[in-house]
Amino acid sequence: MQSRIMVVAALFAFSLASAAQLPDKAPARPKITGISHIAVYTSNPAVTEHFYLTTVGAVKESDPENANGVRYAVSATQFVEVLPLPDGAGINRLDHTAWNTDDAEAMRRYLGSKAWKVPGQVEKASDGSRWFTVTDPEGNKVEFVQPPATLKPVAAPNAIGHHIIHVGFLVHSRTTEDTFWRDLLGFRPYWYGGMDDTKVDWVSQQTPDSHDWLEYMLTSGPSGTGIPSNMSQHTLGVLDHFSIGEDSVPAAFQVLSQGSRLTGTEHDSGPKIGKDGKYQFNLYDPDGIRVETMNFHATEKPCCSAFTADDPAE
Repeated sequence: MQSRIMVVAALFAFSLASAAQLPDKAPARPKITGISHIAVYTSNPAVTEHFYLTTVGAVKESDPENANGVRYAVSATQFVEVLPLPDGAGINRLDHTAWNTDDAEAMRRYLGSKAWKVPGQVEKASDGSRWFTVTDPEGNKVEFVQPPATLKPVAAPNAIGHHIIHVGFLVHSRTTEDTFWRDLLGFRPYWYGGMDDTKVDWVSQQTPDSHDWLEYMLTSGPSGTGIPSNMSQHTLGVLDHFSIGEDSVPAAFQVLSQGSRLTGTEHDSGPKIGKDGKYQFNLYDPDGIRVETMNFHATEKPCCSAFTADDPAE
């Protein structure tokens, strides 16, 4: 009897020791619930303020993340962050894109468990939001934001739209970027296309937990990373952009033009239907970042590929 007890005790101790040596369970990826914001640089804050307040119709707010920045909000969870133009920026006017998550710390741990370089801790802003920043495979800064538990209402009655439905930026290699955005973060295919059916210039993929999307703006210039040396500021601004969703872009264009809100801005001559079959109208902030108003839904059959997920909505 005594020997049996000793054997059982030994087996129990061995089980405890074995369990202690097992690796911790890999953390699950938290939800990515849509676009938080896009952060851009300004070389003339007063002119930029006029554009985002008057033309876009956003609401000016202080910046809880950066005392030197300003936010122009279109809703309680989405905004454009405008930062002073840093020394050495060259033609670049994009600082980062940012995505809402339900748990910033869990996202930080998740990426760290996948051997992605992450900061040692999340930051906490004065409004109660939490965030951290990483870079994607091509060096683009990406921020993950956990909004505050209690959202401050934003009244933006003059905003040309209240939903930033996608952001896009310069990408050299679709395959390389996919290792981060699709393989690690779970972004889902939505649509791809190009200026003609023989070439892919744009690749759109939605977040795993919303219908907001990221658009790779593929460059045909030199491969690698960074901004090609032969690229102009205007061309880069076309690639580095964000889009505000509309039920009707032609109606939104009428609001902008009849209200004299386009005066002094660079913009297209009028709405057009893009290769994805959706109406769009492009205008540019004073430093060249493209602001695209886009219909939520296509009115014509898209070129190049079919949509593979539901469209966003207001």
